[in-house]
Amino acid sequence: MKHVCVVGLGYIGLPTAVLAAAGGFTVTGVDIDPSILESLREGRAHFSEPELGSVLSEVLSQGRLTLRSTPCPADVFIIAVPTPINEDKSADLTAATEAALSIEEHVRPGSLVIVESTVPPTTIECLVLPLLERPDRIGGRDFHLAYCPERVLPGNIMRELVNNDRVIGGLDRKSAEAAQAFYRRFVSGKIYLTDLRTAELVKLAENAYRDVNIAFANEISLMADRLGLSVWDVIGLANKHPRVNILSPGPGVGGHCVAVDPWFLIEWSPDISKLTAAARKLNDSMPEYVASKVGSAVPSGSKIACLGAAYKANVGDTRGSPALQVIYELERRGYEVHVVDPHVTRGNGFSLQPLDKALEVADCVVLLVDHKEFRELDAGDLRRRFGDGKMIDTRGVWADTQF
Repeated sequence: MKHVCVVGLGYIGLPTAVLAAAGGFTVTGVDIDPSILESLREGRAHFSEPELGSVLSEVLSQGRLTLRSTPCPADVFIIAVPTPINEDKSADLTAATEAALSIEEHVRPGSLVIVESTVPPTTIECLVLPLLERPDRIGGRDFHLAYCPERVLPGNIMRELVNNDRVIGGLDRKSAEAAQAFYRRFVSGKIYLTDLRTAELVKLAENAYRDVNIAFANEISLMADRLGLSVWDVIGLANKHPRVNILSPGPGVGGHCVAVDPWFLIEWSPDISKLTAAARKLNDSMPEYVASKVGSAVPSGSKIACLGAAYKANVGDTRGSPALQVIYELERRGYEVHVVDPHVTRGNGFSLQPLDKALEVADCVVLLVDHKEFRELDAGDLRRRFGDGKMIDTRGVWADTQF
């Protein structure tokens, strides 16, 4: 295995491509977006991720990474394209299908095809495999096929791709072992081999687990609010139990995984996924709940300082951000919203403002993302300015404030 072709140069595909190139492979990176290719050819990643830029520049200068808009023959193909959900919450496998079709003509005897995109159960064997096979080219006999889903945290992707354990599902044992040999060149974490369906369900179980547990925390938050209690005190004390670890509540769940992947389980087995579906419903309702808290504090037309637009702390990623949903809901209800986020460079239908300016004009302040810059704010000063009733903290940063 010398030549690797990575299809999809997004948050997972690009870091994987540069790490494979740094690990000694000759890598071709493929993306259909001309602006992404243009940026990368200039040595600039199209999203911010620590350590990515330096490794990207190095492998480009060494000629170990080249960029194309279409795939080419290779020993290893990696499909790392988005798998979002449609309006009806069904899995949109359009990009995965197109990626598989784009490499089909280049698969040759002994090739290894790895899918990293998160997919519903049975997708690899029921969708990807038939797209790659021909009467004279059978998976497992003539080429290898494996599934190795990513499990990384934005803001630490480069390190986690190297250090985290990986689960590889193979069409057969030889496929799994071929994928293991590839990843071992740049992954230092443990690698566990299994079958395709197990690997698919493992990935979805990981993210549904977090979604369900966050939903439970949000449910406790709603109960504490009704009782006039601090949910942070309740959860903090409950977690003193040696076998209890309740996660933190918040304004909802965002990102490209935890808020999306459970829907793949719900779509595939609606008769079974009752708990998962209930968790999704509860977590999706939280932005409206936060907006209602604002409505209890100040009337429509008031100026609201919303601190945070990203989906998690200390990154600029707004994909699926519940903070955005809160902002949109407040605007819909007639509030004048002033958005502050030092990590987000471009607003999603709104203007970003400096922190001091937003706080100066605001009638109410809502903490939506616990960026380090917001954690460093003087809670006492905010309390003197707004009072507890007009400080809504969805992240448990300001002591003695309810959510």
